[in-house]
Amino acid sequence: MLSSIIKFSLKNKFSILLFTTVIVGFGLFSLSRISIGAVPDVTNNQVQVITTSRNLSTQDMEQFITYPVELEMANLPGVKEIRSISKFGLSVVTIVFDEDMGTYLPRQLIAEKIKSASENIPKGFGSPTMGPISTGLGEIYQYILDVEPEFKNRYSTADLRTIQDWIVKRQLSGIPGVVEVNTWGGYLKQYEVAIDTDKLNAMNITAGQVFHALESNNSAAGGGYIEKVNQAYFIRGDGLVGSLNDIENIVVTNRSNIPIYVKDIADVGFGSAMRFGAITGNAEGEKVLGQVMMLKNENSKQVIDAVKDRVQSISKSLPEGVYINAFLDRSELIKKTTHTVTENLILGCLIVILVVVLLLGNLRSGFVVASVIPLSLLFALSMMYFFNVDANLMSLGAIDFGIIIDGAVIIVEFIAFQITLKADAFKGIDKEKTQILRNEITQNGASKMMNSAIFGQLIILIVFIPILTLSGVEGKMFRPMGLTFSFALIGAMILCFTYVPVMASLFLKPMNIDKPTLTQRLIIWINSMYEPTIEWALGKKKLVLSLAGLLLAGSIYIFTSIGGEFIPTLDEGDFVIQPVLKTGTSLSNTIEITTEIERILIDEFPEVKQVVTRIGAAEVPTDPMSMEESDVIIVLNPKNQWTSAKTKDELADKFKEALSVIPGMEVEFTQPIEMRFNELITGVRADIAIKIFGEDLELLSSKALEIKSLIEDIEGAADVTVEKIVGLPQMSVKYDRSKIARYGLNIKDLNEMIAMGFAGRTVGSVFEGEKRFDMVVRLKESKRKDLSNLKSLFVDIPGGGKIPLDEIAHITYQKGAAKISRDDTRRRIVVGINVRNRDLQSVVEDVQEVIDAEVSLPPGYNISYGGQFENLQSAKARLKVAVPIALFLIFIMLFFAFNSVKDALLIFSAIPLAAVGGILLLWFRNMPFSISAGVGFIALFGIAVLNGIVLIEHFKELKQQGYTNMNEIIKQGTKDRLRAVLLTASAAALGFLPMAVSTHAGAEVQRPLATVVIGGLVSATLLTLIVLPVLYAYFNPTGKRISGHKLKNKTTLLFVLLGLFGLASVQAQEQKNLSDLFELALENNAGLKAENLSVSQAKKEISTAFTFDKTRFYYEYDENNLAINNEPVDVFGVQQDFSFPTVYFASKKKEKLKYESASRQYNIAEKILKRNLTSAYYSYQFAKARQDIYQRLDSLFNRFENAARRRFELGATTYLESITARSKREQIKLDYLESKKAVSDAIT
Repeated sequence: MLSSIIKFSLKNKFSILLFTTVIVGFGLFSLSRISIGAVPDVTNNQVQVITTSRNLSTQDMEQFITYPVELEMANLPGVKEIRSISKFGLSVVTIVFDEDMGTYLPRQLIAEKIKSASENIPKGFGSPTMGPISTGLGEIYQYILDVEPEFKNRYSTADLRTIQDWIVKRQLSGIPGVVEVNTWGGYLKQYEVAIDTDKLNAMNITAGQVFHALESNNSAAGGGYIEKVNQAYFIRGDGLVGSLNDIENIVVTNRSNIPIYVKDIADVGFGSAMRFGAITGNAEGEKVLGQVMMLKNENSKQVIDAVKDRVQSISKSLPEGVYINAFLDRSELIKKTTHTVTENLILGCLIVILVVVLLLGNLRSGFVVASVIPLSLLFALSMMYFFNVDANLMSLGAIDFGIIIDGAVIIVEFIAFQITLKADAFKGIDKEKTQILRNEITQNGASKMMNSAIFGQLIILIVFIPILTLSGVEGKMFRPMGLTFSFALIGAMILCFTYVPVMASLFLKPMNIDKPTLTQRLIIWINSMYEPTIEWALGKKKLVLSLAGLLLAGSIYIFTSIGGEFIPTLDEGDFVIQPVLKTGTSLSNTIEITTEIERILIDEFPEVKQVVTRIGAAEVPTDPMSMEESDVIIVLNPKNQWTSAKTKDELADKFKEALSVIPGMEVEFTQPIEMRFNELITGVRADIAIKIFGEDLELLSSKALEIKSLIEDIEGAADVTVEKIVGLPQMSVKYDRSKIARYGLNIKDLNEMIAMGFAGRTVGSVFEGEKRFDMVVRLKESKRKDLSNLKSLFVDIPGGGKIPLDEIAHITYQKGAAKISRDDTRRRIVVGINVRNRDLQSVVEDVQEVIDAEVSLPPGYNISYGGQFENLQSAKARLKVAVPIALFLIFIMLFFAFNSVKDALLIFSAIPLAAVGGILLLWFRNMPFSISAGVGFIALFGIAVLNGIVLIEHFKELKQQGYTNMNEIIKQGTKDRLRAVLLTASAAALGFLPMAVSTHAGAEVQRPLATVVIGGLVSATLLTLIVLPVLYAYFNPTGKRISGHKLKNKTTLLFVLLGLFGLASVQAQEQKNLSDLFELALENNAGLKAENLSVSQAKKEISTAFTFDKTRFYYEYDENNLAINNEPVDVFGVQQDFSFPTVYFASKKKEKLKYESASRQYNIAEKILKRNLTSAYYSYQFAKARQDIYQRLDSLFNRFENAARRRFELGATTYLESITARSKREQIKLDYLESKKAVSDAIT
């Protein structure tokens, strides 16, 4: 089949080049449309259910909201995990689904369950809603609204918040791909009615009266319309409040016909909603932040570009002096990683081209091979666009063009060699015949080498199948890489039997072999170094195998000690510092501390470009933080501007040291994307999470602090923090139910009174054009300062009068739960560890050892380990399945290729030999084992066996050619295949070199993979050229090379060998040539054409069996039939004659028999033609093969006669030998002439 495709390609060069142009065009189109990102989105398939009830305590949020929501969601199909966080006024339940559930089905199921969960939540306690359809990579663009220095006093943070909500956010929300624009910080403007309780009590007015008056005097209504003078006049009752003055003049009640206005009992002015979060920036105080969130699975680059375009237009409509300051722009990271990928691909491509040209020794051959690189890449991009695979650091970064072009190298090298070998045939012929000869050589060469080329690439393709089966985070990270690499490899395979033969036939020319080239000198030099080495190895087989075994054992020992991590941390170029403050720290105190952090960082470190701090929770609290929790986002300058440190770890240590002057604060270091991934995937922000499960929060907290004290001195445990779950200061109101009953009160009204007084109660809205603001009633600020204000809050008694709250309740300060985290409905606390300057697995092993020895837990409590370590354990478990599958598939392919378990195992030995180099280079570069390295090992195993296949296959060929001395087989075989082995290995290894040494953004993730492949290929190549031949010699019997001493024996042996060679050539070509002859004969033989015409005619006659006579229509006068007026009647008629039905069926049967007879005659004629043609063809082939043999013998004996004559002239032999040689040469000459005549007779 492949030979037919090659033949078609060479016959239809224009079509193939047109096909190639289509690949280029569609590849470029795909490149312009494909989704481009920084890294794969590894966020699991999750939905967040968020409930806000700003007045409820942490325990109440868990009991009344979190638990009912968890209970409803637990029975949904496809649920893998449920996590929840309950905080003061906030509940976030995260439901993780199977990936095959998709994005929208889980949300539909949850939407249905939210309805039933809401029925179990008390009225007024909040309504659960789903979080935005976004992921860890969704926060694509973050900005703060800043003010020019000369306008600083013109705008307050409330003004900036209003600008954000009603100008910026509204315009950004309409962009395709933007799912949410989250607002953080500033003061949310409200129209505030601040009640003065002293005046309220003095006038004996209840709070209910105030609520009723405000709600009743702020409304609008319509009264239909009235028709008058052909027009309709619509009736509108406009009673909406429009200003502070309108609110002040609302009448609350009437006393002795004297109205009491709102202004008499309250201060009316602009206020703000109670805040649970804030933003500070660049040590300048509070700011307002906007966070643009991208819809899941959207093209991040396109969405960011659209956002930035819209920002430019929005900036023109902003008030004077206000501007949008984008501090986190995901396109910057995309630009950096894209630059890394592009640079690695270009450098890898150039290195591979250089290696190919150098070792092939032919610029034209190098051009043909090199052109496959961009074409296969464009084909891969087309498939990525078709299958919706994102282009990012992992999907494109791991492509090795040295592997991709392996098949093209094999084919082009052989075709170039064949063209050079037949250089004499090109002399003296015109261009047309030259092209015909090139086509013939290319077709024969490509057909012969195609199986070897495709088989090698097929092994690599199959090896990537286990990578495609990875799931979880590692699957999302590396499956795109496997798909892209497979796409590129498939594209290269297609090009190998279409484009490559066409280009080879057009561009390759015979090389000049008279003068040694640089390549030939290089190969000769390498061979001169290699020959004594293999000679020594064959003489010391047991020593060589023992050393190889020791090397393998040593590498295994090293592997057990190099440690492990999940995936190397991607350097995003920015920092996030998470200060850990005392539980219950006020928002204003947190703002002061973070502003001081910003001042220290900006003043002391020139590396810092901007610092923006997010405190507490945003408007849409997808990242639920308390008021004492914050994310200090540090945007760094490019590394070439750094002066304080050389690496990020060193800079982090200096940051930590500088911030140590702030008392009572611990800090954790992470990065923006890394932090969100950790939160969303594992529920914690740290690299390692020690989770302690149990019910008692105080006991959990004490055990966590105990563990922290034990492990904080462990090497590599840079930031050890304990989750703050207790110690939140509270003012507890415990009602005395007997007193409440005595006064005729109820607890619901009392709770509502407390909520109104301190948190506020919304009683309507005030419109300013399109802007809408809440009108809120609460106590005057001076009346909501401390515990005494709460105690002195007067309560209205149903019978009239007022009593203070502490008359019916016990009010005290208490410590309560700050946060309750649950995994699968069980409470837990986390001790978080961020790892620096050491591998993850080693740190976890030390931590486990200390905890197992020192920590004891009561019954019902247990410890588990999560975070990145959990992902590492899960991925290692999958690799334990994927790697054996890959090895098994390789062995099966080798067995089917060689049909020998022994040969398959010998080639299989290249895999442990390759693993040695991969392990040693990881150890040398001080890199721990990671999933990235594990994927590198899988890819390495497929590549490593290719050189073994090349050697073993050639050893077998030499044995078939008559070599029986094993040492000679090995020496000759390694000498013949040395260049091919070096070319394959060096191209594949050096193709990964830019990736292995790159220091640009994103290279951290690629580096272990490239390191493993390069180290493995180096060791596999060296050991394959030494250990594999020794193993082959060790497990195969040895003997002596067949040789003879008599001329007759030599002649007979040579004749037999040449005959076998000729017969092999005939067998290789006969199927193709006979097929062509059959096709030609069937098309042009006159007798067969006549028989075929008879068959066609007979087939047509079958359809005539049911043909009827022609239908006749007639019109006439019927003179014998007169009408009423005695005129002849006009007669119209139709006549159709039919035979009896059996006549038609008999006719059809007769015609069918005629058709079958004609078909048999055609088949007989065809078989006779094929028999005669086959007989003539084989007669010709036999005569031609015989002629070729005698032609070679004639040339051989002509040289032999000259040599014998020269020896006689020098006196080294007798005249008899010279006469014998001449006689034998003349006999061969006669036989040669006779064979030429036989060929001529066969042709005629």
